Amino acid sequence: MRTNSEGHIIQLDGVRFIAVGLVLLDHLIVEINIIPFGALGVTIFFVLSGFLISRILLKSKEKTYGTPGGFKKYLRKFLIRRTIRIFPVYYLIIAILFILNVPPVRDKLAWLALYGTNIYIALHKTWMGSVDHLWSLAVEEQVYLFFPFLIFFIPKNRLVPVLGLMGIFSILLRAYIFYSGRIPGTNFVTMAEWTVAYVSTPACFDSFALGGLMAWMQLYKNDLFVKFFNKSWPVLLGLLGWVLVQWWAKSLAQPFNFPYVVLDRTLSSIFGFMLIGRAVMGFKGWMAAFLENPVCIYLGKISYGLYLYHNFVYNHFHSGPMHPTVRLFRKIYQYIPSLEGNIAFEATVVVALTVLVASVSWHFFEKPINALKDKYAY
Repeated sequence: MRTNSEGHIIQLDGVRFIAVGLVLLDHLIVEINIIPFGALGVTIFFVLSGFLISRILLKSKEKTYGTPGGFKKYLRKFLIRRTIRIFPVYYLIIAILFILNVPPVRDKLAWLALYGTNIYIALHKTWMGSVDHLWSLAVEEQVYLFFPFLIFFIPKNRLVPVLGLMGIFSILLRAYIFYSGRIPGTNFVTMAEWTVAYVSTPACFDSFALGGLMAWMQLYKNDLFVKFFNKSWPVLLGLLGWVLVQWWAKSLAQPFNFPYVVLDRTLSSIFGFMLIGRAVMGFKGWMAAFLENPVCIYLGKISYGLYLYHNFVYNHFHSGPMHPTVRLFRKIYQYIPSLEGNIAFEATVVVALTVLVASVSWHFFEKPINALKDKYAY
């Protein structure tokens, strides 16, 4: 395992870059794309979050369990550190969008402020415009509310079965939503039903459970962890599984079918599990060169900002004619009309702008605040 002087696993920043890159790719080529790269990227983030928070919580539990006020110290440090990292830039964006009156922020402010966007989407079976992507942050925040209790109060020798039950429940829940919501006489559901299965927190448990399993293996069964993740071929096998489920889904007549609604997240999670575990051990060769490239590491470090800001920098469906990026494109096309409609050019510009905005946010806002976490070290 390759770490820096602070114990940070180096290649995981490269994995973060891959995950956020898949999301950006999906959203930037939405006009021509039929493969759910964005969903894969989000799922990788979920597995990674499950691994990192479980690892942190298990280590913290070892230090505090059975000590006076142990649970209080354990929970306090975790929530404070998560709050410092996540809340400031999230609420900064909400405040800016509120002031600029970007729809639907003022109308849905309570849902946004309380990290309930995924609940709103599931209840109403509809998306929320320019703030659509915040659903995944709501899922993560809701997981943060109960995972500390799960880790602390369940004995470590019983944690794996509980995580297994979580994963099975998640798959069964998506299957229930699919079969109960099927259009009569068909074997598919509407986009509305898929949305419920996609954004509901319990329907994402298999991703976080696999991340938690990985953390448990590394801490308590390290020999098994090393043996399991010491080779790269399982990553390719996981990728193949994801490709096959996409092929199955695309071979069916309707888009919201069983493999897409029920199985896609599980296969994506398994691929993420293999990818992250191998990165923890440390890829070799060209993959190591890619994940440890300074550009990939940097973009991985600012991936939270890249994800948060990208939908506001430009969104194909919601950026109107007066949006600054749209106006910039119009200006460019006045001088170079041959570029108009060139998806590669537009994607390059949007990525550059998103990186610029996320970089400014990281260096002048997020990083200084993030330094406060040092006062609450585990």
